[in-house]
Amino acid sequence: MNRFVAAERALRTAAPHELLSAVRRVLSERYEADAVELFMADYGLTVLQPVSVLPHTLEPVPVHDSPAGRAFGAQEPYAEPVGGGRVRVHLPVTVRGDRLGVLSVTLSDGDHATACRAELAEIAEVLGHEVVVAERDTDLYLQARRKDRLTLAAEMQWQLLPGRSCARPEYELGAQLEPAYAIFGDNFDWSATADRFMLYVTNGMGEGIEASLLTNLAINALRNARRAGIPLADQAALADQAVYAHYRGRCYLSVLMFDFDLATGRARVVDAGSPQMLRLRGGTAERITFEAQLPLGMFEETDYVAQEFRAEPGDRLVFVSDGVYDVASPRGEAYGDAALSRAIQSTRLLPAAEVPRAILRELTGHRGRTAPDDDALVVCLDWRGR
Repeated sequence: MNRFVAAERALRTAAPHELLSAVRRVLSERYEADAVELFMADYGLTVLQPVSVLPHTLEPVPVHDSPAGRAFGAQEPYAEPVGGGRVRVHLPVTVRGDRLGVLSVTLSDGDHATACRAELAEIAEVLGHEVVVAERDTDLYLQARRKDRLTLAAEMQWQLLPGRSCARPEYELGAQLEPAYAIFGDNFDWSATADRFMLYVTNGMGEGIEASLLTNLAINALRNARRAGIPLADQAALADQAVYAHYRGRCYLSVLMFDFDLATGRARVVDAGSPQMLRLRGGTAERITFEAQLPLGMFEETDYVAQEFRAEPGDRLVFVSDGVYDVASPRGEAYGDAALSRAIQSTRLLPAAEVPRAILRELTGHRGRTAPDDDALVVCLDWRGR
């Protein structure tokens, strides 16, 4: 049997919690691997956490200063000499642009590593797909993603998200929430078909569990309307009714909603509250404003109107919550006044999946202290078009 087919079959037939054991066994038998380790990116995107069963475990690997982190960031295999002629090949574990982690394979010979690198990269991709499916039946990989304990509100928010990045020929998308282990209200959601791409950016209200419950209600109401094939403005109206029916105006939710036509870049937009969008085009970053409408659930039976927008190939769209643009420096300067535009320009060469984390790092420097007063959301969309 072809060795790649054997590896693929071993992964597809393994029990959900035994994927690493299966890939270790087949890589040892078919590729003469000396060692195989799987690392998952943590929620804060700061370290790669080893997948293992306690008490047997490895140390986390930094994302920004390690060979494995280099493969993760560049999304390309990276070979690391480890002495005695051996080579450790670090392979991105990614599913449709969603970067999950890194598979590290140690081989006894550098030439052998070069010869089978392409096959190993494909095996890492198959492993990624199997991890996503396995997460329905085991907590092993979700546990490996956390270097600290999540608050309950954060647990609810991360489970609500579709992923942290995705890619298609027409676009590339990346998003990040902070503080990763204690978020409570901000959120994002997306969905694509053959012809359309919908994106929601949510700015939550309140704190802790109450904020998370509000966001869960609103996002699921929007999804329910979207999956019924209802137009964007009516999705907002139905979600508005759902939130108002439960909270009677005591709590409400801000959301910025887009429905893109993948063939033309034309979009229908509903701006219901506080999330903001900046566009980088031709080296210039500028805020794009829409007609502001009421947040979801503020008043009973609010009508929403969709506006027009068009993305051009090469545009970078950056969406931020008020926990980003309202943050003040020690001198009182709001981050959204000028520092945010500078950050978008300074990160223009990074891929979309890297931009949110880079902007949030700069936000920490602007704030002048580590602990934020509010949770923060950054979403970056690179539009390529057809």
